[in-house]
Amino acid sequence: MSQQAPAVPGLGTLPRALNVLLMGAAGIIVIAGVRAFATSLSVVFLALTLIVVARPVQQAVHRRGLPPIVGVIALILTAFGTLVVVGASLVWASATLVGHLAGGAYDDQIQSYRDDLTTQLENLGYTGDNAQSLFDLLDVNAVAGQFISAVSGALGILSMISLLVISMLFMAVDTGRFTRILETSVAESRPNVVVALQNFASSTRSYFLVATVFGFIVAVLDVVALLILGVPLALVWGVLSFITNYIPNVGFVLGLIPPALLAFLDGGWQLSVVVIVVYAAINVVIQSVIQPKFVGDAVGLSMTVTFLSLIFWGWVFGPLGALLAVPMTLLAKALLIDVDPGAAWLSPLISLDPSAATAATATATADADATATADGDADSGAPADTDTDGDAGLDEVGSLTTAAGEALDEVPVEPVPTASARPRSAPAEVAATLEDATEGG
Repeated sequence: MSQQAPAVPGLGTLPRALNVLLMGAAGIIVIAGVRAFATSLSVVFLALTLIVVARPVQQAVHRRGLPPIVGVIALILTAFGTLVVVGASLVWASATLVGHLAGGAYDDQIQSYRDDLTTQLENLGYTGDNAQSLFDLLDVNAVAGQFISAVSGALGILSMISLLVISMLFMAVDTGRFTRILETSVAESRPNVVVALQNFASSTRSYFLVATVFGFIVAVLDVVALLILGVPLALVWGVLSFITNYIPNVGFVLGLIPPALLAFLDGGWQLSVVVIVVYAAINVVIQSVIQPKFVGDAVGLSMTVTFLSLIFWGWVFGPLGALLAVPMTLLAKALLIDVDPGAAWLSPLISLDPSAATAATATATADADATATADGDADSGAPADTDTDGDAGLDEVGSLTTAAGEALDEVPVEPVPTASARPRSAPAEVAATLEDATEGG
């Protein structure tokens, strides 16, 4: 009788506190490694996101019966075209703003504000060098230069355009084959992985669709309001408002600062306050009340999780991480939670959706039933799961058994005599006589 090998101790045999510490340490190491390659990884994930968003175009081409290469080209053009449109819009808005400020239209207003501020500082006791040093800190040209530098830094992603294009090209070529393998081979052995990745793709597309629709609505309302108020470059601020809408929670603040500053230079603090109030009324109502409802229903993330993901991914990947915070969170959720039925109870906590709790319970119940069935098969002697080598061994044994049975069928078998037909020995005859006498008596 063979002895079973002793069980190797794993995480399940360690104390829970030690498991938490080990997983935390592993997470810190992974995050440190990701930050070391933040620029390249963020560009690659941007390429992945664009391919996922543009994937329906390739599927539409395939449904029309066109060659696969046509679908790949359509996918690349759609993804790259989206990136070019966004980048060109930012370049146009930045160039328009720089040209407007460089024209000297606000030199008189700037000097007037400096003089008024000087007078106020002198009344407070700040004179001479103290006031001048403060002006050096508050110099408008320096602030404008820093703003332009920030915009240039945001456009620095164009320096990685080669990596982005190559990544998009390879992903577009492999998308069709990857999908087929995922839906066939992987679906048979790991169905949870397939479902999780499909949910990630559909949720990402839903998020960008909702963000695009509401971004367009907010941009139109902002442009109309700025035109009514007479703020210069209203169309530029509308484009900026549309793009910053893809950054959750704090996007409208980034789109508010430039028009508020320009309104201050053009019409004084009163116009600047009006712009802030109007922007806040439009954007808070739409982006903080209406849009989160649709985003939550589309991607299954609560407002708190979305805000924390913005902080975390922005810290890890920088500005591009803030832009892709929701898709990155969806991918992490798919790989860490959705693929593991034992972690399904986390889904309702992340989404704050009672229906997610029902789905998690159903998933856990199905997994428990599958485990119980496997255990029952093991108790009854039937193997619950065997590998390829085991299946080959069982097939070989079955073949040998069949051959042996056929050989036995060919061997003649003599009939076995019954008890009454068998010859009795002397002791047996004596025992039978005594038994008959007993029954007769």
